[in-house]
Amino acid sequence: MADTMTQRNIALLAATSTIALASLAYTLLPRARERSRTHSFSLPSWESKIDYEKVYRSDEEMMKLAIHCSRANVVEGTGGPFGSAIFERISPGHAKLVSIGCNRVVPENNSLLHGETVAIQVAQSKLQCFSLREKGNFELFTSCEPCCMCLGATLWSGVSRIVCAATKADASKIGFDEGPVFDASYKHLEGCGIEVVKGLLTEEGAEVLNMYGEKGVIYNR
Repeated sequence: MADTMTQRNIALLAATSTIALASLAYTLLPRARERSRTHSFSLPSWESKIDYEKVYRSDEEMMKLAIHCSRANVVEGTGGPFGSAIFERISPGHAKLVSIGCNRVVPENNSLLHGETVAIQVAQSKLQCFSLREKGNFELFTSCEPCCMCLGATLWSGVSRIVCAATKADASKIGFDEGPVFDASYKHLEGCGIEVVKGLLTEEGAEVLNMYGEKGVIYNR
């Protein structure tokens, strides 16, 4: 009789534990799903000093921020010499910052973390969308013309405009291989409704590349 009671108690304890674990898993599942929606890399600590409340009035102001990100990344030793920023265009003279991006390939051991792809992932994570066009009118500013990967990411990101500073030749000059990017690549973007602007503050963007080229790691050749 005692053995029977012991067996019943063990069975009851096991059943209770199973229910408790199932309840805990049910409670934590939404949190795990929520974590899975966020990007899995970190931005450098200097990102916290950027003013996300500022209103941007011109393309030059927005490009200066993208170049600032590329320069800070080099000066602080937090990645490669490429910076980007995504803005929501409210009106012709009014834009607000949504995300910044900087090259995190070496610190994060991840070849996909270029400036543009980082900015795109952060923006989509913030806005909870896979295409930014679902949420409004967004523009990508980048300190250098994109490599082939980032140009493809731009196509599917949902931005309506891309604005570039330094050129592909500037990046190649210090040893970077930007891959198969051609005039036809940009024409394809334009054919899909994405405005392309090149040559804005080119010298400022190239200056950061040259600074990095003196001592930085050229990680994709």
